[in-house]
Amino acid sequence: MSDLPAFCVYRDFPPEADKTVRFDRHYLLYAAKGTMRLQAAGRSWTLPPARAALIAANAPITLTIATTITCCSALFSAADYDAPTAPLCVLDMSPLARELILACRDHGPDAASLSTDGKLMFDTLFMLAKKAAAAPNDMWMPVGQSDAVDKALHLTEAGIAEPLSMAKIADQVGMTERTLARRFQEELGMPWRDCLRRLRMIKAVEGLADPNRQVTEIAMDVGYSSTSAFNNAFLDFTGQTPSAFRAGL
Repeated sequence: MSDLPAFCVYRDFPPEADKTVRFDRHYLLYAAKGTMRLQAAGRSWTLPPARAALIAANAPITLTIATTITCCSALFSAADYDAPTAPLCVLDMSPLARELILACRDHGPDAASLSTDGKLMFDTLFMLAKKAAAAPNDMWMPVGQSDAVDKALHLTEAGIAEPLSMAKIADQVGMTERTLARRFQEELGMPWRDCLRRLRMIKAVEGLADPNRQVTEIAMDVGYSSTSAFNNAFLDFTGQTPSAFRAGL
């Protein structure tokens, strides 16, 4: 294991199913290309290149990689850097933070030492990440606590391109609509329709991270029959139009 105060991991990672990991360093997890999902503390996030996750040393997270990603992540020694204020925080990456983390990619774990300029870059990056963590990103999905609700969420996501009803989902998990509605509120703190909306927007973010996909195609894939309706829904949820969001990736 490296004794450096900080280093960067820059390489491609192939698709991988759910995998629970923990690191002995504070970790700024960032995908320069592609998207990944992470899960912790009953919530799930999607990380496109516009976002990163600041993870405290030894905090467990579950990672899912749907398609090959290019990871450019910074790891900080717990002995040299103060712990983040929360075990996990998903944050928006400013243009400066993105440029800095990419500049750090030449400082890998196998280096004999870290130069003064390199240490300054990592120090600045860590400071920017902790500052951004004060206003965490809100695009998360709750995670079901029971098999029934977890199955209902998976069914909702699998059928997201089609017209969906809670009655249909309830029937597939062997519950009445009323019972499933109560379970959603108890376990997830929100109704099924709010979960559906969040899932649509999260899937849209994943789609927008692929520059080869058209906005119209993405809109249809997440259940919108018109681009204008999709644009309005995305703007309402994220504060940006799909085109503006993509331009910032």
